[in-house]
Amino acid sequence: MMVEKIVDAFKDRFGAEPVIFRAPGRVNLIGEHTDYNDGFVMPAAIDRYVYFAIKPNGQNVYRFHAFDLNKSFTTTTDLISPSKSRWANYLLGVISQMVGYGKDIPGFDCVFGGNVPIGAGLSSSAAIESGLAFALNHIFSLGFTPMQLALIGQKAEHEYAGVKCGIMDQFASLHGKKNHVLKLDCRSLEFEPFELRTDNFSIILVNTGVKHSLASSKYNIRRNECQVGVDILKKYNANISSLRDVSLDVLNEHKSEFDKKVWDRCSYVVEENLRVKQAGEALQNKDFQLFGRLLYQSHYGLKEKYEVSCPELDKLVDITEPLDYVLGSRMMGGGFGGCTINLVRNTHIDQFIEQVKLHYKTPQGNTPDIITCVIANGAELFS
Repeated sequence: MMVEKIVDAFKDRFGAEPVIFRAPGRVNLIGEHTDYNDGFVMPAAIDRYVYFAIKPNGQNVYRFHAFDLNKSFTTTTDLISPSKSRWANYLLGVISQMVGYGKDIPGFDCVFGGNVPIGAGLSSSAAIESGLAFALNHIFSLGFTPMQLALIGQKAEHEYAGVKCGIMDQFASLHGKKNHVLKLDCRSLEFEPFELRTDNFSIILVNTGVKHSLASSKYNIRRNECQVGVDILKKYNANISSLRDVSLDVLNEHKSEFDKKVWDRCSYVVEENLRVKQAGEALQNKDFQLFGRLLYQSHYGLKEKYEVSCPELDKLVDITEPLDYVLGSRMMGGGFGGCTINLVRNTHIDQFIEQVKLHYKTPQGNTPDIITCVIANGAELFS
């Protein structure tokens, strides 16, 4: 239905038959706030999408319409710069990066919209960037690889949206593989798929109802705090360029030189990288109990050391603790709101939902949105 609405909106607005693309949102099973520290993450694309109806218009103009917002934006092809229309910056940033690579991006019309919740930690912004990048690459035969498209989306987020994000979100939206999570080395950009079939348990998201905005949150502050720690340790080893290069032993050796907050931030990141590696081993061995325990450990690190959780996220995780049919639970995404991610045995999904609804209401007093995810493929031509 969503696709049909977007196509109809395109035809009504531009009087032409578009080509349809889609790009998924993502979940991150484990490895939070490690990507911009050159660490490891373990995301997967999910069956929530942003759809794009696109067609070249033969004019020197870009015309965008955000279906979900019912807002439009137009600019000429020779005038690409950040706009006061924040939503348009995700698109303009992608075009700007491609032009920076020396590519000619002719005028086109675009209507986009979808069912990736905004502000829930499912990377709706990355789905927009990745979907447009994939579509333009296809339509204009630009020759970019999927990883290059991910880097284009990341730089668009940096320069046009003002969020110094890592590569994970755009990577997952473009490289997703059905029934697999992807362990990504955010430094080398090498990745390894691990099979994660949901025959016996499901990935279920619970939305706190608290929306976050990374650009205006403490995200960039956390990034700077990590850099402070790196700068301290660099004095002893010039080869340390990020927390990826730091072991717990080295960190503990110099603990007295750290402000407590900075040490907490850095120790969390180093520990989280170790958890991602352990999570990969657990999946290889089909040890889902261990995998679930690592999710809980990740949450408490994010809550106590990285301080990016919030009371609503903590409440949702606390609800799961006594439930033996929940293998693991944690906050997911940048923090300060959004969703928890839960591994729940398929035999008890109804009980899980019942418990959540019984014990949690959003700040607005509503029953939270509960989303069961299917692990899906990455950006693709839809029709």
